Amino acid sequence: MITIWGDPISGNCLKVKWTAERLGIPFTWVDVNVVNRETRTERFLAMNPAGQVPTIVLEDGRPLAQSGAIILHLAEGSALIPTDRYERAKMLEWLFWEQYSHEPTIAVVRFQVKYLGKPRSELDPGLIERAAAALALMDRALSGKRFLVGERLSLADIALVAYTRFAHDGGFELADYPAVEAWVRRVEAELPIKEPR
Repeated sequence: MITIWGDPISGNCLKVKWTAERLGIPFTWVDVNVVNRETRTERFLAMNPAGQVPTIVLEDGRPLAQSGAIILHLAEGSALIPTDRYERAKMLEWLFWEQYSHEPTIAVVRFQVKYLGKPRSELDPGLIERAAAALALMDRALSGKRFLVGERLSLADIALVAYTRFAHDGGFELADYPAVEAWVRRVEAELPIKEPR
């Protein structure tokens, strides 16, 4: 059985949890509180020198970090990774974009507002603009589509729904992005999500 070390407030950790649950992969979850700097303990750093969650430990004791690498590892050979080469590349395109343009904006605004208690008025206006632009890009991409890639759920959807469904915590209304809002509901229906929005 694998062990997932994660913080339940982290979308990056939830995407690993949801991928494992969707695929029926048994795991043990170990809570790691990022706000309390539990990723900086000697024990955690020995497992992951970057001091970040999520981190998993495989059945043979080898650790693996970075949410994108973990979900790709877990989903290898499953229906969550398209078999068509182009669709697989598009899925990867979304995974890379999520970590470069989506998570650093949506998740950062959410964390600062919800967990650090900062008013949006004190945040960098450029950060809020980039987050809104990321949601707008997704809304355009999802217009007339059920999922981000192809006709069924893929890792792209799991990766991007993780923080998108919590965008309201940072003051973004998904109703302003109707294609995204409908997509979030579709993806939630496909996953064993227990975490309330």
